[in-house]
Amino acid sequence: MGYREFVIEGRNTVIEAFRSGKPIDRLFLQDGVQDGPIQTIKREARKQDTMIRFVAKERLDQLSETGKHQGVIAYTAAYEYVDVADILAAARSKNEPPFIILLDNIEDPHNLGAIIRTANVAGAHGVIIPKNRAAGLTATVARTSAGALNYTPVAKVTNLGKTIEELKKEGLWFVCADMNGTTMYQLDLTGPIGLVVGSEGEGVGRLVREKCDFIASIPMKGDIDSLNASVAAGVLAYEIVRQRMQ
Repeated sequence: MGYREFVIEGRNTVIEAFRSGKPIDRLFLQDGVQDGPIQTIKREARKQDTMIRFVAKERLDQLSETGKHQGVIAYTAAYEYVDVADILAAARSKNEPPFIILLDNIEDPHNLGAIIRTANVAGAHGVIIPKNRAAGLTATVARTSAGALNYTPVAKVTNLGKTIEELKKEGLWFVCADMNGTTMYQLDLTGPIGLVVGSEGEGVGRLVREKCDFIASIPMKGDIDSLNASVAAGVLAYEIVRQRMQ
């Protein structure tokens, strides 16, 4: 199956897309253009917390499929996002304690796709990503997930820390990955749980990490001290699976 992002070009078309509630992952605006329609687009983008990238006209010309971009090109998600409540409902429908993977600072679409694939085979009920500084559900993510995106719901939230606080009220405990944490084998990772994974470069942000109940480390026996983010997510997810099976 082929996957493709939807490209929207032109000022009025992009404004209408925002106002209709269509999820827009990326917005490219021509640098230096500040007229009325562009200001309207910027306001609508900020309402949705859409990341704006200002680029030269030549870059927009390269991205354009119509040659009539009018200084603005937007990319909509290849898949629709769900609400966090939908992920909790998926757990209830299976009569299972919620298992959710939350991603912080994952900007590489290949990592996101691989993690969604792992989430599916590990039995996680969904994935949560932040709106800013994060990859969205692009065609690359869909391809890398190897079909898992058809089955694993993904929610996009404005504030990951606030979402964790709200999910704690639903009974979830949270564990995040950090090389300075407690070895994962020594932690009780059963019950309703959220696994928080950050990028291999920056890791989980401080504000998000402080809201987690446990800090888990993966034993490292080699000559380097870090794993690719999607691999780390897989290792920790399957420790949760192992403990749930006992």
